[in-house]
Amino acid sequence: MSKVRAAITGIGAYLPEYILTNEELSRMVDTTDEWIMTRIGIKTRHILKTPGHGSSDLGAKAVQMLLKKTNTAPEEVDLLICATVTPDHQFPATANIISDKAGIKNAFSFDLNAGCSGFLYALSTGTKFVESGMYKKVIIVGAEKMSSIVDYTDRATCPIFGDGSGAVMLEPTEDPEIGIIDEILQSDGAGRVHLHQKAGGSVKPSSHESIDAREHYIYQEGQAVFKFAVSKMADVAVEMMKKHKLGPKDLAWFVPHQANNRIIEAVGKRMGLPMDKVMLNIEKYGNTTAATLPLCLWEWEPRLKKGDNIILATFGAGFTWGSMYLKWAYDSE
Repeated sequence: MSKVRAAITGIGAYLPEYILTNEELSRMVDTTDEWIMTRIGIKTRHILKTPGHGSSDLGAKAVQMLLKKTNTAPEEVDLLICATVTPDHQFPATANIISDKAGIKNAFSFDLNAGCSGFLYALSTGTKFVESGMYKKVIIVGAEKMSSIVDYTDRATCPIFGDGSGAVMLEPTEDPEIGIIDEILQSDGAGRVHLHQKAGGSVKPSSHESIDAREHYIYQEGQAVFKFAVSKMADVAVEMMKKHKLGPKDLAWFVPHQANNRIIEAVGKRMGLPMDKVMLNIEKYGNTTAATLPLCLWEWEPRLKKGDNIILATFGAGFTWGSMYLKWAYDSE
């Protein structure tokens, strides 16, 4: 009997309508299109402007698209995991709210926070539930309203982030030519000092002082994060290639977290890959944190073929990082 694997059998995504350009940003903070493009590689990012809407609204739209594309009834879903660093509330879980808005009533759901690595960690978690034989239909969502924690007076961080969501369906397969094959997931909590949100948690609850000090926004030490991201993403991606004896010609696609164009190019070079095998959409969407990987897969879906060898790699706050090797499960229509 063949081993049961989890396979991605469909993908949906959603990007809010409003597009924040570098030109508009340059009127808000001391920056320029040239400065942003040279250092980060971002020209536009989508921003959720609708009052009273949050990450659950983004995630629910991606899930609704996914259900429609896979011809899945909401009541068929067994589990929904939402990867996010921008939950609607401290509680309940944003995954619960997404499930409600998408009409999913028979599943259990929970959130997972691993910074920008959240989607990959959640994909790994969902995979285990499928491989165990317990569940047949598992949805993994990456949904972020990063604009809610971006300080638009900080020229170092405000150009980087955008809002968006992506969702994939995981289902069991015994076909040895498809499915999620392997993963390498790691973390180092010592890196937290370089990338975090200073206030709003149990260590430093919200107060007038914390708000006045603008401590509820993203704090990032760019050079330290850049150095770690390049080395760690490249290390786990190359390790995955060596472990499975994959050369550059064997890989159809590399899907990197969209944090910085220079990071992506450096990792691709270390893997020996030409850039035409590297999924790159940071210029249009910015860093959508837990949504970057599914947004890449969604955008490239028409070009993916059954059996394609794909490696995903990511790096995020925590520090967290990891890679995953999968064989794509279907030819897109």
